[in-house]
Amino acid sequence: MRSASHFFFYTYIGLVVVAGFWGAFINPYFDFRLLFGMDVAGLDGPQRINLLSQYRFLRALELGFGFFALLFKKDVFNTHRFNLLFLVIMASGILARLVSIAVDGIPNYLTLFFMSYELIGWIVIYLYTRKQKLQAISS
Repeated sequence: MRSASHFFFYTYIGLVVVAGFWGAFINPYFDFRLLFGMDVAGLDGPQRINLLSQYRFLRALELGFGFFALLFKKDVFNTHRFNLLFLVIMASGILARLVSIAVDGIPNYLTLFFMSYELIGWIVIYLYTRKQKLQAISS
C-alpha cells in the first residue's frame, strides 16, 4: 500500500506541477485546445484577456499546491494536520468535478480519466495514511 500511495502521490503532484507551470507561464492556448476544444485566440480582446488571466491565476494556484505537496511530502504522509490539508485540497478538486457533472453535464473522456485517477489516488493515499500513526503537531 505504501508503494501505491507514493506512486499516486508523485504522479498526481507531478502532473499538477507540470500542468500548473505550463498553463500559468508557458502556453494556456494549448490547454484550451486540448482540454476544451476551444480556440481562445478567436475571442474578443477583453474576453480573451480576462479568461486567460483567470486561467493563469488558477493554474498558478495549482502549481503552488504542487510545490506545497512536494515541499511537505514527508509531513503529508506523517503528520495529521498536513495529511488532512493535502487530502481536503485534493478532495475539493474531485468534489468540484463531481458537482460539475451533476450541474453541467458529462465532460470529455480526458476529464473523466483525470477525475477517476484523482479519486483512486485519493482513496489509496487516504487508506494508507489512516493505517499509519500520524503525528499530531502542537501550535
